[in-house]
Amino acid sequence: METRRSRVLDLAVLGHLAEAPMHGYELRKRLDRELGLLRAFSYGSLYPRLRAMRCGGLVEADGARPAAGHRSRIVYRLTEDGRAALLRLLSDSAPAESDDECFGVHFTLFGRTRLEVRMRILSGRRHRLAQRLDALHETLGRLDGRGDPYTHELHRHRAEALRREIGWLDGLIERERRCAEPGGPAGPPR
Repeated sequence: METRRSRVLDLAVLGHLAEAPMHGYELRKRLDRELGLLRAFSYGSLYPRLRAMRCGGLVEADGARPAAGHRSRIVYRLTEDGRAALLRLLSDSAPAESDDECFGVHFTLFGRTRLEVRMRILSGRRHRLAQRLDALHETLGRLDGRGDPYTHELHRHRAEALRREIGWLDGLIERERRCAEPGGPAGPPR
């Protein structure tokens, strides 16, 4: 049975192997660098997924000749089945709309994601965060002047962070809409 965690890892691994073959250590470094604090994958989760993907025919592996004094490294590359699986994962917007870690991984692969899927993910994410913000406002209203002031301050801080992310998403959604217009820019500005 496929778990949400393995889907997120599959998306990250397949998406990065689509760019170039890599050995596990290089892949993990790249994932950590690109995803940063959003998502850190341990070797204890990465290598079992790579083995499962290899058994499932999504990746193939070649042993690299070791340099003097170093262990051999297995280089992983996508198969055609792996490319097809990546396309399916990139087309699925549902998990990315509400799940924090899946959104981050999917967002790093937006360059390979179709516009309508990007818009669904961004709009769904915005909707989910707006729901969280409404719930926090209700909590703040109930706590107003009562209870622990530090708890109140923590909720206020979370609400501010949600407002900032919603504003960021609004800007991205607007740029995506402009890109979809005839004669619009080719993509989001860098």
